Amino acid sequence: MDDRDQRAVHASSFGAAAVAYAEHRPDYAREAVRWALEAAPGPRVLDLGAGTGKLTATLVALGFEVTAVEPDPAMLAELRRSLPAARALSGSAEAIPLPDGSVDAVLSGNAMHWFDMAVAGPEIARVLSPGGVLAGLWNLMDDEVEWVDGLARVSGSAAVGPRDTPASWRVETAGLHLPKDGSPARFGAPEQAEFPHGQRRTADSLVATLATRAGVLVMPEAEREATLGRIRGFLAGRPETADGEFTLPLLTGVLRTRRL
Repeated sequence: MDDRDQRAVHASSFGAAAVAYAEHRPDYAREAVRWALEAAPGPRVLDLGAGTGKLTATLVALGFEVTAVEPDPAMLAELRRSLPAARALSGSAEAIPLPDGSVDAVLSGNAMHWFDMAVAGPEIARVLSPGGVLAGLWNLMDDEVEWVDGLARVSGSAAVGPRDTPASWRVETAGLHLPKDGSPARFGAPEQAEFPHGQRRTADSLVATLATRAGVLVMPEAEREATLGRIRGFLAGRPETADGEFTLPLLTGVLRTRRL
């Protein structure tokens, strides 16, 4: 299986876990969302690859005019159930169901790395107004915290992989293919920033969160159970996580650029 096929398999894995994804995945630091949008020329925001609406809900709470677009029917159904007043459409980054110049910003929460930017880049530029913002947001486990670093190592790359910790995220997003197709540049130089965040968890709910990662979802059942069992054992042995609720230290990383 080549990289493109593997990416497609991983990207399509979330629908089977849509309810668990909605319950266990974190939202995004509001300051990160504000920074992503501070240069947007207006309030119209497209949440592209919106999933179950984690970023959509934050954008609605901040007062933006939001349209959510999601290709997976199960994820889209969960978004519509949890945010019935939000405008939510079936579509993808490669085929956005909106008119030219109809939004002032395109945001993507933990999804831009799934896009085929050779196709999605021109589509995103098409729907953006001049000077509009394109930004990807990723929730990162803060492995500057000793027990979180241990968790990342015990979990393995399927549960905590590229883009899931700050150092790897900086490297991965620095190489992320922003729109390039040989035509005149559509976007300016990208900028990166990180913002403190956190999620209240128990050992059981953190295991459930990691079980929604694409790499875990596509594992054979025996391998998945072994991986999650190893994580449970680690959490049970740490004083920070063994009993009751705790805060999982996160950062929200943002990569933003502007349409020229």
